Amino acid sequence: MAMQKVVLGVSGEIASGKDTVGDYLAATYGVLKLRFSQPLRDTLDRLGLEQNRENMARLSMHLRKAFGEDVLSRVILSEAEGSETEFVVVDGIRRLPDMIHMETDEHFYFCYVDASPEKRFERLTHRRQNTDDASKTAVQFEKDAQLETETGIRDLKERADFVINNNGTLEELHAQVDEMVAELRKRAVK
Repeated sequence: MAMQKVVLGVSGEIASGKDTVGDYLAATYGVLKLRFSQPLRDTLDRLGLEQNRENMARLSMHLRKAFGEDVLSRVILSEAEGSETEFVVVDGIRRLPDMIHMETDEHFYFCYVDASPEKRFERLTHRRQNTDDASKTAVQFEKDAQLETETGIRDLKERADFVINNNGTLEELHAQVDEMVAELRKRAVK
């Protein structure tokens, strides 16, 4: 039996492990990985502006104000639906309007990655994903967590089809992702 297309949204607070989950899904299961932040990063690059959290938050706010609260989810969902792959992971859903738009897709499922603030800060300062991550202090980390793009993330957890606890080892994380994929495959059989 063939699998219907699955669009899996992944969210969690800063440095909770969203990318790690998406990367593992891509490497292990061959899923297409889309990032909510990619249109923002592309635009900042075109404008010659730094890809830091503050610039992405500001750009996101202005785009939503000009083109609608769900502008980014429309772009990403269109990309996901238009892809040839049967399994697409969408990393970095941050806001309820985006979640509500994604949920309109009948093949959409949602995974929330949970981790303690201590674990997240430790991971953030080691990963260097944004230009200002390595030098981040605990106070700055807390300030980032209060940015408009970050504050709604915790509320999304209650909408999750799957919650993954990422306070443990990488192997424990992978085992939880494998269990989730097995369940998604059961749900998505035509």
